[in-house]
Amino acid sequence: MRSTLTWLDHYPAEVAPTYAYPKQNLAQFLLDTSQKFPDRPALYFMGKTINYVNLLEACYRFANGLTGLGLKKGDRVAIMLPNIPQTVIAFYGTLLAGGIVVNTNPLYMEGELRHQLNDSGSKFMVTLDLLLPRIRKVKSSTPLQHVIVTSIKDYLPFPKNVLYGLKQRKEGNVVKLTEEDHAHVFTEFVNKASGSPILSKVNAVEDTAVLQYTGGTTGVAKGVMLTHYNLVANTLQTSHWNYNAEEGKERFLGAIPIFHVFGLTVLMSQSVLIGGMLILVPKFEIEQVLKTIDKMKPTVFPGAPTMYIGLINHKDINKYDLSSIQVCISGSAPLPLEVQERFEEITGGKLIEGYGLTEASPVTHANNIWGKRKIGKIGIPFPDTEARVVDSNTGTEVATGEIGEIIIRGPQIMKGYWNRPEESSMVLRNGWLYTGDLATQDEDGFFAIVDRKKDLIIASGFNIYPREIEEVLYEHPYVKDACAVGVPDQYRGETVKAFIVLKDNAPDVTEAELEAWCREHLAAFKVPRKFEFRETLPKTIVGKVLRRKLLEEESTKTIQQ
Repeated sequence: MRSTLTWLDHYPAEVAPTYAYPKQNLAQFLLDTSQKFPDRPALYFMGKTINYVNLLEACYRFANGLTGLGLKKGDRVAIMLPNIPQTVIAFYGTLLAGGIVVNTNPLYMEGELRHQLNDSGSKFMVTLDLLLPRIRKVKSSTPLQHVIVTSIKDYLPFPKNVLYGLKQRKEGNVVKLTEEDHAHVFTEFVNKASGSPILSKVNAVEDTAVLQYTGGTTGVAKGVMLTHYNLVANTLQTSHWNYNAEEGKERFLGAIPIFHVFGLTVLMSQSVLIGGMLILVPKFEIEQVLKTIDKMKPTVFPGAPTMYIGLINHKDINKYDLSSIQVCISGSAPLPLEVQERFEEITGGKLIEGYGLTEASPVTHANNIWGKRKIGKIGIPFPDTEARVVDSNTGTEVATGEIGEIIIRGPQIMKGYWNRPEESSMVLRNGWLYTGDLATQDEDGFFAIVDRKKDLIIASGFNIYPREIEEVLYEHPYVKDACAVGVPDQYRGETVKAFIVLKDNAPDVTEAELEAWCREHLAAFKVPRKFEFRETLPKTIVGKVLRRKLLEEESTKTIQQ
């Protein structure tokens, strides 16, 4: 049996194997930084800058506004916003008031949204005016009592705020609040509330700060309970790993969504912890991001491989100065070697691959930024984090180099799944998180992921669960049988392919018709990009579709090509 801590031999001198993590409200980081760097720019949004002291005051006002609406400690607040200043204000304001943040993807359609609001029991929601029509359709069938509505233009500088409004009117995208909405206007809600300091006392180890929804190892979206301690620990672990970062000087490019746990911790929390400037990018548009990098000179750029692929393949990449970028941490999907090498060549910075999952706040492993790293591997465990590769059935550790399930324990591991004790006990055993991912560990303690959770598809960093897609396809009047799988895609990492068997009496149904059907019911990133019509699908003796058989066939096609 090897030592399970062989990776410690490859820690840089600057990184200790263990640290102390304060048991505090996650929002305490914002209070501390606002005292240390009150005038330092905290947020930059399309020409508008907000410093730390003003950001904190806005968060206090939002928190006091929530308590004025009757928010009690532990109440859930759904935040359905892109990367804009209101997202940060609502996030920290909710935590200051003692609420639990429910991160909600703005791309969610009605069914997805209704499930998450009902499952979480969210009474409060913060969203965009453009998304209000979707909220109206589900509100009466959810616990929602208060909806706080904002607009992109609310925090734009003059004249961009005026021009944005004119553009929306011209395009017919103006959404007006009605009395039936019983909604609160974000700017009025914040401005009329008290700016008095407020900080809810929490039991950091036990109290949930964020409900982050994921399918985990099954298809039904579950709320991962991330405590204040989980998120404080992972923020500090990530910061210790990036030990050359300078307090009050770094600029973080906020291209990865904050509603994603990776963006929450590695981007927003990281920036707030060290007094960074968070450059908010509401939508990843390659040319706009290149211009932003050229102009704003970010030093840290967490992202997904698809972002780096898009940038390095842009036809005008050489027109932009990307040399300010010093550190990029890539997560959510495997990082191709050629992408890493090309991006480092262009920027002169470091692009490293890491690993994590929602249930771990999310980061557990990373390659060294300035030390030993291994291409194609996820690196070594973070401080205070243990990982093993075990036989899934017995839990015993496998030999070096052998494939098994990677299990992890550390201060960043979730409390469990919201209102799902049985499913929690299936993945949390004796303090270890059973990830469902297959991995190997080499003699140096570096880990590599061999395969992912049984059915999970990861496209452009988003988790996609086949069952969800299949249920939508089965609702189509002419679909008899359906199976969704992930197939390799040079840009997205994986993309969704659906295998379809039509009913006997079905007319000629086209790919375009099925795609349009899916777009009505699913977020855009979940919609299949490829369809294949078949007479039958391979099944087990009890009638279960053999998904692996279809994947093997796809793999064979790829090899033959």
